[in-house]
Amino acid sequence: MSQATAAPMQDNAAEQVEPIKVDLGNFEHGFPEGFGPGRWGTFAYAIGIAFAVFQIAIAAWNILPSQVVRGVHVGFIILMTFGLIGNFTAKTNMARALAWLIGGVGFLCGLYQWIFYEALILRDGDPTTMDLVVGTLLAVLIFEGTRRLMGSALPIMCGACIVYWAFGQYLPSPLNHRGYGFDQIITHLSFGTEGFYGVPIYVSATYIFLFIMFGSFLERAGMIQLFTDVSLGIFGGTRGGPAKVAVVASGMMGTISGSGVANVVTVGQFTIPLMIRFGYRRAFAAGVEATASMGGQIMPPVMGAVAFIMAETLGVDYMVIVRAAVIPAVLYFASAFWMVHLEAGKYGLKGMSRAEMPSAWKALVARWYLVLPLAVLVFMLFEGFTPLYAGIMGLALTATLILGASIALGLPNQMIRYIFWILLALVVGAMFQRGIDIMMVGLVVGGLVLLAALTKGGRATLVACRDSLAESSKSALTVGMACAIVGTIIGMMTQTGVGNIFGSWVIGIGENSLFLALIMTMLLSILLGTGIPTIPTYIITAALAAPALAKLGVPLIVSHMFAFYYGIMADLSPPVALAAFAAAPIAKENPDTIGWEAMRIALAGYVIPFIAVYSPALMLQAGDPMEVYLGFYGAVAYATVKALIAIGLFGMVAIGFLFTRMTIIERIVTFVAALCLLGEFPYSDWVGFALAAIIVVWDWRRRPASDAIAA
Repeated sequence: MSQATAAPMQDNAAEQVEPIKVDLGNFEHGFPEGFGPGRWGTFAYAIGIAFAVFQIAIAAWNILPSQVVRGVHVGFIILMTFGLIGNFTAKTNMARALAWLIGGVGFLCGLYQWIFYEALILRDGDPTTMDLVVGTLLAVLIFEGTRRLMGSALPIMCGACIVYWAFGQYLPSPLNHRGYGFDQIITHLSFGTEGFYGVPIYVSATYIFLFIMFGSFLERAGMIQLFTDVSLGIFGGTRGGPAKVAVVASGMMGTISGSGVANVVTVGQFTIPLMIRFGYRRAFAAGVEATASMGGQIMPPVMGAVAFIMAETLGVDYMVIVRAAVIPAVLYFASAFWMVHLEAGKYGLKGMSRAEMPSAWKALVARWYLVLPLAVLVFMLFEGFTPLYAGIMGLALTATLILGASIALGLPNQMIRYIFWILLALVVGAMFQRGIDIMMVGLVVGGLVLLAALTKGGRATLVACRDSLAESSKSALTVGMACAIVGTIIGMMTQTGVGNIFGSWVIGIGENSLFLALIMTMLLSILLGTGIPTIPTYIITAALAAPALAKLGVPLIVSHMFAFYYGIMADLSPPVALAAFAAAPIAKENPDTIGWEAMRIALAGYVIPFIAVYSPALMLQAGDPMEVYLGFYGAVAYATVKALIAIGLFGMVAIGFLFTRMTIIERIVTFVAALCLLGEFPYSDWVGFALAAIIVVWDWRRRPASDAIAA
């Protein structure tokens, strides 16, 4: 089991060290390791633990009103954001103290929702001067915190929304609105549930933080190593094995982590150098990891933060979103796997030798218990438990297994260890049989904490668990700040109704051509996503275009998934390809070069949402045209097979290889065949299947006598 570093305790002299260099222009790159120098780092570490404990208590016992939880959550985010930025970038203790003071003001603004909770409800719509001061301070701190944490793009966009909100009445029709005063805007933003404290921050304060913590605990326990060893053991020896390992390991990592860039910097530290060592070009190796890692946001059960927001927005169970995402997620990783297979064949890249590969079976035997929390999480979600309840149970089980393993290692002999595990299993089993009570779960975890404190290895594990709590708080800052500031966009749209204007444009285009409406929505998602995070990209696109697509006959979940999907793909698209920027220092390659390579690798993945629109069965939705002839599950099977063939053809076009290198004419014909399978047009499927069969047979007949293809 991996050990975390201890709390950032340093001597007093360390307080005068040079500030740690960190790129704060990229929101998903986050902070460096640790919490800052000296006592400042220790203070930030303690605040992080307090934040995490607050979130666990809220998730477990639901002891505060929702509005209060949202306020305190935002307060903690502002406090830690300004404090950590001060810790890492300020040159003097005075500057750090000022940063924490500003953050403290933000925390008090959030606490205002708790202190005056009942009074705020009673005077809703009639704010006092103090309300307006607090609301204005909150808005300023959220905008400035976002700018410092993520750069200027998102604050500028949200600032433009406020300008329109305040002065839009002076614009010509149909862009104008009736006009809103300063007090109306601030009240709507800072005290309602359609501004800063809207659905996104509710989701951040409940589901997202909990699942970030769940992933953090599993990572500390060695889940990354397990995923990597299993992937190496199964695929390392195949053609182009190291790149396939990157795809599979990143896909498995995506089951516990919804952050694409985080996956790049964790799994990529191992897979990118491995791919380069076995002959892959640096840009291609980094592009593979970027492409595979971004798929983590659509890989169930722990999808990206947007999935939780989507469920709340649509008013459906989280499992409905998970079911809709399963087949497209598998197809996405299958397309990346296919791309690296073709690239390896084109350049004659071999796999790893048996001596270099770990045993997948031995890796599972050594860390089998780490799979249990993930299995229980999936089981509880499919059984209808809420994501919040399933998440807290998964987290508790993870802590139980981690602490239990450390205690068992400290026992004197194997027999006593077996007895300990049997007793622990009986206790857990009894809780499940009698009905899971959160208090009993807390008592079991608390008892294990006390036992672990009595052994040397157990105490080290407790330190690792404590570190996981603090690190989870730090990891949640970028997501939480993005969820807070997008409330500006939501508030402006709900009060002015401007979203209806864009929606009418999309409907107008779609009445003549649904395909053009889809292209317009895709470009909007990608253009927005090049400068702002996935969460606001989805929220803006879903608010503007998804309802219009639904009116054009696209199932509602499919239209929202369409916006979500391309918001993710924007992180692969230059010039601001965040996943490429994260992979660049590992691969020692230009980020733009990596970004264009990643787009080529992901080409097959770009078409999956289009297929889902014309074949909703791909997302397990009713209304598929083939359902009339084949039934629902027959339509699902048909859509899946068609999508597999389509992404296979697009992969051949992008790489220029199947059994041998393809000519330009062959690639053009293959591209036409793939386009025919993209939508539901008269006879298009049959033309696509026929052309695909012809090109495969033709290329097979041209294959070389030897499997070794010269570079």
